[in-house]
Parts: sequence; C-alpha cells; structure tokens
Amino acid sequence: MQEKFVRETKILELQEEEKKKELLRGVNETKNSLRNMYHNMQFAESDLIDYYTYQIKAEEAKYNYLLKQIKKFEYKRK
Repeated sequence: MQEKFVRETKILELQEEEKKKELLRGVNETKNSLRNMYHNMQFAESDLIDYYTYQIKAEEAKYNYLLKQIKKFEYKRK
C-alpha cells in the first residue's frame, strides 16, 4: 500500500478568508478519510486491524486539531 505525500499549504501564509476555506477543506478531507478507514477496518484481518487502529487514532487527532483551529479562527474574528 503506497501513499503519496503532499506538502500541505501553510495556512499562516494565506489571507483570512482563504485560511477559513483551507481549514474547512482539511476538516472535510479528514472526515472522509476517517469514514473510509472505519469502513475498511470492518473487513481487516489480523495485523491490519492494528494498522487501521493507529491510522484512525492519527486521523482523529488531526480532525480535533483542525476543529480547534477553526474555533480559534472564529473567536479571533469576533
């Protein structure tokens, strides 16, 4: 299984409205990735169960981080 590594856009370099769009895009992508991992885990066997468990844990951490960033962004704008 090969994954491609893509440099994520540096959000700090973007304009305010672009920051919000980028954060929301990240949340949506992470949510879709989590949905796929949960689905795949249903059919995983032996060692792949551990793989998906760690992947899901990492994606959940990323998802929570992005949600916190959105909340901070919204709080600053007020």
